[in-house]
Amino acid sequence: MVWTPEHTGLFLDHVAEDRLYALLHLIAFRGLRRGEACGQRWTDTHLDAGLITVAKQLVVNGWEVYEDDPKTDAGARTIALDSYTVRALKRHRKRQDRDRADWGSAWAESGRVFTRENGELLHPANVTGRLIELYEEIGLPPVRLHDLRHGAATLAHAAGASFPEADLTIAEAAARLVP
Repeated sequence: MVWTPEHTGLFLDHVAEDRLYALLHLIAFRGLRRGEACGQRWTDTHLDAGLITVAKQLVVNGWEVYEDDPKTDAGARTIALDSYTVRALKRHRKRQDRDRADWGSAWAESGRVFTRENGELLHPANVTGRLIELYEEIGLPPVRLHDLRHGAATLAHAAGASFPEADLTIAEAAARLVP
């Protein structure tokens, strides 16, 4: 099942204040895998340039979580971000900075874009559980988090774009990073 663009819009409107909003937005609009989103590092996130580089992912083995390279060679990629996604990530960064200040010396510095309230890694299975809670609150059809990723292509197509064209080559991305 892939949600329609209307379903995705209703969902994202509903979760706008949830701490996972930016992660869910990133998956829905840019097609990241769950582990890629959970493993995204700030050092690979260039908001002023409107780019993220997918360089690591979090993988679940049993219940244990470990960092690994992306699932495939093509998974290691640089992705252009639209202005809405950049704004969502900037807002998320401010929230994370407030969390860091609130937790003080107890903050666990993981360097990750998406963390628990105390800075610890997000467990990918907990993200899936939260997705289910959120869409059930408003009665949307059930989807897997992976289906939300596949919906990114539907959204891009509905907007008149070809989804693969949104990914930049490494050379194109590097050129955008040079001041």
